[in-house]
Formats: sequence, structure tokens, C-alpha cells
Amino acid sequence: MRINKYLAETGVCSRREADALIEGGRVTVNGARAVLGTKVNEGDAVLLDGAPLRARPKKLYLALNKPIGIECTTDRSVPGNIVDFVGHRERLFPIGRLDKDSAGLILLTNDGDIVNTVLRAENEHEKEYVVAVDRPLTVEFLEGMARGVPILDTITNPCRIAQVGRNTFRIVLTQGLNRQIRRMCEYFGYTVRSLKRVRIMHIELGDLPEGRWRSLTPAELKALLPSGAQRTLKLAAPRTGR
Repeated sequence: MRINKYLAETGVCSRREADALIEGGRVTVNGARAVLGTKVNEGDAVLLDGAPLRARPKKLYLALNKPIGIECTTDRSVPGNIVDFVGHRERLFPIGRLDKDSAGLILLTNDGDIVNTVLRAENEHEKEYVVAVDRPLTVEFLEGMARGVPILDTITNPCRIAQVGRNTFRIVLTQGLNRQIRRMCEYFGYTVRSLKRVRIMHIELGDLPEGRWRSLTPAELKALLPSGAQRTLKLAAPRTGR
């Protein structure tokens, strides 16, 4: 593992901050001054300013039922940021985003490697939402949403959509364009009144109460992580929060 990643995973700093510490000569590995690109192996003695780092935290993977009003940012100067809302002792960051005025499922982790697995566009991972709009649905609206909608200088991918109430529908997307569902609805003259994400890939929100989080189950992680990562994974004990 590269030294900057190792430092970041201890929670002492970000990777960018780690690069500055390394370039400043403040980090050693087995008594030798580290440089950018230095590799760290199991059992190596890594010191910062001559002091040993705390043990790297075990990997955490959380599912949060985000309330409306919480910002999916790690910038703690932002009121209502997700880091302070969760209040976990470890340094966590959200995987992807969910608009401030939307609710529902979002994943958080301290494992930077998992982010690309979840977010990589070419994987076309499914995300499912329940949406209520300001007036009754029509066949034209449902069929148009399913075919694809011109927004943000592109046309959205075809998607699955099903009416579940007079003004309510479920929609499954494989994209993550900025405020995509709201913009799609606006194209047809509808305004979103509520939007809740209920599934990411195979991970479902279920009956998790709003504002609470839980650890992902071993079965959820098995389908989420690459096989190599599964063999070496050391998980924190399952918990729920808030």
C-alpha cells in the first residue's frame, strides 16, 4: 500500500495532506525517510514526527436513511453536513450524493477503494426511488420518462418506471446526473413534492428509521466488494446509530 494511502486510512489526514507530510520529511518507514510512492507492508514501523501512528481502523460500511435537510458533504463548516449528523468516531465519507431536499438511502464508509466500485458509471448500478409529484400522472409522462429525457445537454438513459399512486411512482435509474429526477419531471411540467431513495444496487433501505444508520450485512458486502478485498477484509463490529 502506498504511504499516502496508509496515512489516510489511519484517519490522521487526507491523502493530499499526507503528501504534504511526506514531502516535509515528517514520515518514516522502518527508520528511513518516506518519499512519495514509498510502499508500506504489513508489520512495517510507520512514524509521524517520530511517533507511531494508531492502528488502522477496521473498515466500516454504513447505510443511512438520510433526512431532508442534510448535506452530503464532508465539509464540516457546512451546516447540516452528513459527517456531523452521523457523529461517528471514525472519519467517514458518503459514497455519492443525495440532494439536500431528498431523503433515503445513502452509503458511508472509511474505505476509499470501494467508491469506484459503487460509482463507476460504466457499471450501470441501479438506484431506485419513490417520487411524489404535484399532479396526477399520465401515460404520456410515464412513457416519456421511461424512454429518456433531454436534460443537461444529454438524453437520460432509458429507465424503469411504475405508477404506485395517483401522484406517485417508482423509478429505477442507472445514472447519477445532477438532480436528475427533478429535472426529468420538470421537462414534462411536473414538480417533485417528495423524493426518497429506497435502493442502491442490491442494498435496500427497508424499514430503517429516518435519521438512523446501520452496518451493511456480510451478504450485502459480499456482493459489493471485489473478491480480493473480501478475503482480506477486517470489519468493525456491526452497529446501528442515532
